[in-house]
Amino acid sequence: MNRIDRLTAILTHLQSKRTVRAAELAARFGVSLRTIYRDVRSLEVSGVPIIGEAGQGYSLVEGYRLPPIMFSREEALAMLVAEKLVEKSLGEQSSKFFKEALIKIKSVLKSSEKDLLVEVQDTIQVLKSDPSQVMNKSSKAFQAMLQAISEKKVVATTYVTFDPEQTTDRELEPVGMFHSYEQWYLMAYCRMRKDYRTFRLDRFSKFRITDISYSTAKHPSLQSYLDKVSGEQQLHQIILEVPDGSLKYLVNSRYNNGYVSEEKVGQVTEMTFMNSSIEGFVRWVIALGDMVVIKQPKVLRDRLDELLGEIKEMQG
Repeated sequence: MNRIDRLTAILTHLQSKRTVRAAELAARFGVSLRTIYRDVRSLEVSGVPIIGEAGQGYSLVEGYRLPPIMFSREEALAMLVAEKLVEKSLGEQSSKFFKEALIKIKSVLKSSEKDLLVEVQDTIQVLKSDPSQVMNKSSKAFQAMLQAISEKKVVATTYVTFDPEQTTDRELEPVGMFHSYEQWYLMAYCRMRKDYRTFRLDRFSKFRITDISYSTAKHPSLQSYLDKVSGEQQLHQIILEVPDGSLKYLVNSRYNNGYVSEEKVGQVTEMTFMNSSIEGFVRWVIALGDMVVIKQPKVLRDRLDELLGEIKEMQG
């Protein structure tokens, strides 16, 4: 960030709070306290009415306001994503207030940014959201795909599939992205497969936006694609807790039951599955006996209790 941009950003930051400490500004912009002192002095010399109180920080004279702030293209797109996430993660009333505030912020966008948000509005969907896990190591791919969607550019990628684990190079025409079950997914037209595919963002090992443009007119909307997938298969997220000594018994059969990922937590491993059949999955789990614990969903635990009762009754 050059000095002019930093001075503008400091002034915007001062408007956002009643009092701002120099250390807070230094941490945000990654500069020394001496640099912040010099920048604030430059703003004062230029006529900005800044009040500095020892031990308190800086504040602007009451009533002083900047003219409307100009947002960058990336910042405008980030607001759209935030709106989608907040809609699913906050309560109805809080979500309403956030939307009203966002409308006021959007009102100061340039016409080109307003048009951009309208154009990409339907290419981002949040189906289910956990606010503590909405973004992970897929964030770089997310930004690249968001840019490609807004610019209608083909993306050259290297993608690693789950089962079997294979690495392929693909050219994709991104259509939209959606968030579900703690992951971001890309829906795109794959030029290699000559068909539409869904890709998990964190499984792209490489990605590069090319200069090749494509037309969205020939592609279905993200919503119509999601409706089609939902109609074909209703997936359930299932999490099993598996002690270390039992992992070896699940290795050969996990992929047949919708295995997605796993995470080491202390002396156990939490395994995540996506499966459309609660009945089929519970009958697999019951064969594992005392080697797993069902963490979620409750409907799976309830069905396991019922099935165990039915077995006991049958055996007299």
